[in-house]
Amino acid sequence: MRVDVVTIFGEYLQPLSLSLIGRAREEGLLDLRVRDLREHTHDRHRTVDDTPYGGGAGMLMRPEPWGEALDAVLADPPGDARPEGPVLLVPSPAGEVFRQATAVELAAEPWLVFACGRYEGIDARVVEHYASRGVRVREVSLGDYVLNGGEVAVLVIVEAVARLLPGVVGNAASVEEESHAAAHSGLLEHPAYTKPATWRGLDVPAVLTSGHHGLVARWRRDEALRRTARRRPDIVAALDAARCDAADLRVLAEEGFSPDAGGGFREHPPAVAD
Repeated sequence: MRVDVVTIFGEYLQPLSLSLIGRAREEGLLDLRVRDLREHTHDRHRTVDDTPYGGGAGMLMRPEPWGEALDAVLADPPGDARPEGPVLLVPSPAGEVFRQATAVELAAEPWLVFACGRYEGIDARVVEHYASRGVRVREVSLGDYVLNGGEVAVLVIVEAVARLLPGVVGNAASVEEESHAAAHSGLLEHPAYTKPATWRGLDVPAVLTSGHHGLVARWRRDEALRRTARRRPDIVAALDAARCDAADLRVLAEEGFSPDAGGGFREHPPAVAD
């Protein structure tokens, strides 16, 4: 996979040279190229921003340097680029929420391009222009909060995507068992334990030392359901009730959820004391 990142703070992306992602780059599994937006300015101050039309606080990034920078990236495709070109990702608090399913989709792409906005963002005509040219533009958000720029989002998204590439994570099965993984029904991951068996008066659950693989698998599934119900009821509500077995339904009932008419789950109203 090739990833191009256009930014005015290239040093912000240094952590992508570390750990598994850094090794993936060294081994040629990930070709990450950081490009300086200011190289596409033409004044002595290398200006990339200006005041917004209509007034308001803050500065907005100008479209001209972005147009030149993105044109240069698009004119230099990797050898395995698809005919439709890359996915252009624009981190923005107004974008779609980035989820594990998004990471899986992007991991299937050979070429991603990131446009890191700063200040109050990028002139809206940049997204409009490239979308009109047939570029697959996706504005993405890490969540319902605002950051100073898109570089933090790039760190998160590149790590989430790159670790799904073949060969990046040593044990591929571990990726399938994590929180939000499709193979795990999108549930949060169960609690995990290692040696010693007793630590500060707390014991590892006995079932995990039983050697009974069936019981261990059932315990992990039950604990994943309980953890998800308590921390992310929205995920439980979206589960497919038809794919839940009797043991799943029992655990979810204990946590206050039952199948609804739409095929998902509804949370029970709290009990009313007499």
